[in-house]
Amino acid sequence: MSSKGKGSRLERELIQKFYNTGVFIPLRAAGSGSTPLPSPDLLVGGKGRVLAIECKGGKGARYIDKKQISELKEFAEKFGAEPWVGSRFNNTEWLFLKIENLKESKTGNNFVINVEYAKEKGIRFEELIK
Repeated sequence: MSSKGKGSRLERELIQKFYNTGVFIPLRAAGSGSTPLPSPDLLVGGKGRVLAIECKGGKGARYIDKKQISELKEFAEKFGAEPWVGSRFNNTEWLFLKIENLKESKTGNNFVINVEYAKEKGIRFEELIK
């Protein structure tokens, strides 16, 4: 499966998790990242909260362009949403990081998330939705 296809599958998986709570309504922004306008992967509302989520997944470290995080932050501020990065590595659960908890890569050009860092700094789905 292509990385784009795997990313879409992970986004749909997370949509289902939010919907199954019976409280949150998720919306996937298809093609996010391919539009010149800031747009998160998922927009989720419920319990008086709105979450703007950028999703990352795979088996190894994931790099996120700083511009992508800047756009997530801009979107969230204008929309009145909380910006989050959701990550799910192979054979792990979803973990969510606040953008201020992201770690710069060694080059400083990107942010980087690996499974250990996500477990250390992130919160679980159940903690995010309470």
